Amino acid sequence: MKNASIPVRIFRFYLEGFKSMTLGKTLWIIILIKIFIMFAVLKVFFFPKYLNRFDSSRAKEEYVSQELIDRALKP
Repeated sequence: MKNASIPVRIFRFYLEGFKSMTLGKTLWIIILIKIFIMFAVLKVFFFPKYLNRFDSSRAKEEYVSQELIDRALKP
């Protein structure tokens, strides 16, 4: 074990620590589920694809630039 490189020793350290966890595994599962919900589920509801209604990239560019200008000029 002493002759192993530093990245291998670090990996083994974390691997052995994760294997010996009891409550930690449950907490990591909860964290991963929450991350999945935030990025996969909420993205569908809060970030609709407005630009899919345009056919060309030029039309998308014009729409975005016009929106930026309009929002900058609003009081």
